[in-house]
Amino acid sequence: MMDNPSRSERSRKLAIEAAFTIISRDGPGQLTFDAIARESGISKGGLMHQFRTKGNVLKALLEHQTEYFENFYRDSLATIGDTKPEAALLAQIATVRESTTQQHSIALAILAALVEDPELLSTVREGDAKKVKRIKAEAVDPELALLRWSAARGLALTAVFGLCPFSDKERGRLFDRLLDEDQWPSSPDVKVKKPRSARSSRSASHSDQSA
Repeated sequence: MMDNPSRSERSRKLAIEAAFTIISRDGPGQLTFDAIARESGISKGGLMHQFRTKGNVLKALLEHQTEYFENFYRDSLATIGDTKPEAALLAQIATVRESTTQQHSIALAILAALVEDPELLSTVREGDAKKVKRIKAEAVDPELALLRWSAARGLALTAVFGLCPFSDKERGRLFDRLLDEDQWPSSPDVKVKKPRSARSSRSASHSDQSA
């Protein structure tokens, strides 16, 4: 027989999954205790005992997703090697890329929080500020590093909201470029290696002109 803490945790997970489903399928405006109760099969009274307010539901969504991606980031950092140049940037880009593969993205929780109460995002802003600080501290060119990080976030957000004009394969190649250190100068005197596709196109162009 399941003890009370285990039952409570299971109900909490079911409610969080239900809330994500509602947000992604129906939009954040349709997230109510009644809707969560119908989707999860948990009584409305049971939900309100767990969360008290809708704001608490959204806070739980943010915490759930933040914990997952923080763990992914730490694992990526350990794989890359903490002493590798710009390790934090590479781990952050890999983490952002991971968000595009998840059924429930943190972006959906952020969207719902914006609709309900923007102050719920204070912890997200604080976390981003810490990320920026570390990325800048490790980078030879801080602005270029932040540009790569911001580009990765843009790719992920447009994908999550269904606004990305690229195919999955094209988006994957762009993430590969952002992660490929050979494509980015590690010092002001280093020449950037041109991607194979660009070199091929240029060679073809010169051939055509010669003909």
